[in-house]
Amino acid sequence: MSIEPTNCQSPYARLIRREVSLRGGLLGSLIESIRQLLDVRELIQWGGIIGITGVVFVETGLFFGFFLPGDSLLVTAGILAAAGQLNIAWLLVFPTLAAIIGDQTGYAIGRTAGNALADRYPKFRTQLDRAHAFYETHGTKTIVIARFVPIIRTFVPAVAGAAKMRYRSFVVFNIIGGTLWVFSTTLLGYGVGSVIPNVDKYLHVVIGVVILLSLIPVMLEWYKHRTQT
Repeated sequence: MSIEPTNCQSPYARLIRREVSLRGGLLGSLIESIRQLLDVRELIQWGGIIGITGVVFVETGLFFGFFLPGDSLLVTAGILAAAGQLNIAWLLVFPTLAAIIGDQTGYAIGRTAGNALADRYPKFRTQLDRAHAFYETHGTKTIVIARFVPIIRTFVPAVAGAAKMRYRSFVVFNIIGGTLWVFSTTLLGYGVGSVIPNVDKYLHVVIGVVILLSLIPVMLEWYKHRTQT
């Protein structure tokens, strides 16, 4: 008489397998969402000008948006606008407003958080005083130049708020910097798309060049700091 093997798996083991499967599915969905956010062409085709505007706001105004592809997104959008896929006028207006409002949001967050941290940690106030002195001297150009440096542009407004940079100066140069950034990157893409036929088929090359160019200010600043020390 033979005995057939049976499945003796406990309910606990089945629960663990189900949990692992669920987490694996959630992780896969998260990775896919991040991939779509970083795929600028797919993002533009999916979200249009509204999606571009949202990305610009999040990248410039919220800490967790530092990884978003602002420069390459705007250049690519300009190229697609030259191909007739987007309205260039709206592409200039709405992302510019988002960039300005985003920095204002970052400033407000920094101002609130800076006060709270200074009250709770007295040593932190010393760092804020140093930052305040820096922004009093170099704040205006910092606000404008930081617009063209990935990652840095996300955090500079918050630091300006925490350091209590004069609000009127911040607003003026925020508007100047935001307008220059959006117009220059978008019109660069629009100009390239208008001059070079079918350049939208080589967007990966254009995006690579944009990324390299955006890193130049960081490398120059690093080299300057190294030579001075």
